[in-house]
Amino acid sequence: MLSPQDIDELAAFALELADAASAVTLPHFRSGLAVDNKRGRFAFDPVTAADRDGEEAIRKLIAERYPDHGILGEEHGHEAGTSGLTWVLDPIDGTRSFISGVPLWGTLIALNDGERPVIGLMDQPYIGERFVGRPGGSELIGPMGTMPLKTSACTKLEEALIGNTDPAMFHLDDEKAAFREISSKVRLRRFGGDCYFYCLLAAGTLDLVIESGLQPYDIQALIPVIENAGGIVTSWSGGDAQEGGQVVAAANHELHEAALKILEQAAND
Repeated sequence: MLSPQDIDELAAFALELADAASAVTLPHFRSGLAVDNKRGRFAFDPVTAADRDGEEAIRKLIAERYPDHGILGEEHGHEAGTSGLTWVLDPIDGTRSFISGVPLWGTLIALNDGERPVIGLMDQPYIGERFVGRPGGSELIGPMGTMPLKTSACTKLEEALIGNTDPAMFHLDDEKAAFREISSKVRLRRFGGDCYFYCLLAAGTLDLVIESGLQPYDIQALIPVIENAGGIVTSWSGGDAQEGGQVVAAANHELHEAALKILEQAAND
């Protein structure tokens, strides 16, 4: 188990990793850089030099400072460590936003202790905001200073504000039906937010985020941010969400339970 001193040291290091990534990624934003398609002819899954080089910068620092730590990253795969600790990285979560000039992408950095992510960070360098979660609380470090994060007190679907990156991520008919049912009940729906919407949930301005088809590096950094702000993140069946797949994040247990009553019918874990 990590001690409080360990948490302090590693959380500070996560900020250094974000600095290293932003030094690489930010100069490419709105620069007209070339975009490759990872999936080829029949689907569009964009990747850029900023994605690849940003992750390389993070990996280099980890290898120098903590060579016994493992690394799992979207662009360069898995490197096993010997310490039981693994950094889980997405250098640009929201590459579609990045190449479109929309400043809702972010760098995701998580530290997993072998059981679950214990430190999480989302860095949005263009607008200068960092959302950090760790045992003891979550905070926003931004242009207005540093402030604690707290999820909303909304407990009813009828009063909730829901976020989702793109409803097209729901490929199965039962997923589509479940999301439509929840969408029909909430007060407001917003789309296109990528990782930023999860951070807004931690900040108390959104109440629900519901998505599917996620990978571990899409969600692990966001779990500590939300949970240490008072929220909850699970699969659609109420299980562990750290491996991705179908994910629901809610401001509190009451709202989470209301969402699960609909989502569990389409759960596939």
